[in-house]
Amino acid sequence: MKTHEIYIKRCIELAKNGLGTTYPNPMVGSVIVYNNEIIGEGWHRKSGEPHAEVNAINSVKDQSLLSKSTIYVSLEPCSHFGKTPPCCDLIISHKIPNVVIGTIDTYAKVAGTGIKNLIEAGKKVTVGILEEECIELNKRFFTFHNKKRPYIILKWAESEDGFIAPLKKEKKQPLWITNEFSRQLVHKWRSEEQAILVGTTTVIDDNPTLTTRDWSGNHPVRIVLDQNNRISKESHIFDNQVKTLSISKSNINFNNNIAAEIANYLFNNDIQSVIIEGGRQTLQTFIDANIWDEARVFKGTLSFKTGIKAPIISKKNSKKDKILNDELLIFFNHD
Repeated sequence: MKTHEIYIKRCIELAKNGLGTTYPNPMVGSVIVYNNEIIGEGWHRKSGEPHAEVNAINSVKDQSLLSKSTIYVSLEPCSHFGKTPPCCDLIISHKIPNVVIGTIDTYAKVAGTGIKNLIEAGKKVTVGILEEECIELNKRFFTFHNKKRPYIILKWAESEDGFIAPLKKEKKQPLWITNEFSRQLVHKWRSEEQAILVGTTTVIDDNPTLTTRDWSGNHPVRIVLDQNNRISKESHIFDNQVKTLSISKSNINFNNNIAAEIANYLFNNDIQSVIIEGGRQTLQTFIDANIWDEARVFKGTLSFKTGIKAPIISKKNSKKDKILNDELLIFFNHD
């Protein structure tokens, strides 16, 4: 691995610490290298707090070394005033001569202007180191700004014989198909995404809380499809513990492409990523419209023999994993 790649890889590792906490900002990591040694590093922790470059620069004990160092950053330094000042101005003010960037920021307020400002200030700028990995790191951010919709993850659990639920249940609560470790993993996933979405039937039948109660992390924004406002206000999702959005016919046109309507509604509400844990109809709607990015499918050891069939999805671009006796299949909808 080449020298630049080693340090950008470290930037990516640092940036991942911000997964689930930086919305609406991207995850960014930065390291500062002097004489082939890292003398400072940092990552962006939360929107409104200092960016990765600021934390990296502030962590350098001997600030006089900055004028002889190289700063590495996984994403183009910002060039605009938001909740914090531009990072490219900070780099320039500290006279850091060399800047190595993983990938360009396609966000309209940056989109190359950070790089342009650094070059005009006389900095040696290198761009495109581990670019694919840096884009993958911020797949949610890039999807939101480039495709004008959130990054969409479909998730469901199905029985060994291909059903997501029996036809009838005795109680209005979830029927667990998977083991406790798989369920904990789902709560970890919830903490990593900005929102979670389910349909009307799921709320009426299961009365879920849709929180991260089995994992330490932020609760996602809860979003429920309720075309005709049939869901009881006594349901857990309306307990005021977590921000909740209800999508009815007053919000979107259910006679149009429903998946596209929902995606547009979420974009307009600044939702960068959503994990959809709805019933078969909700999930299949997004699959049929080809508006999804990942599908995470658990297959348990239970057998229902009859029930509600699991969604049908293409088996291309998939990988497998095992969680005790559960099988986990992850599908990728690459363009």
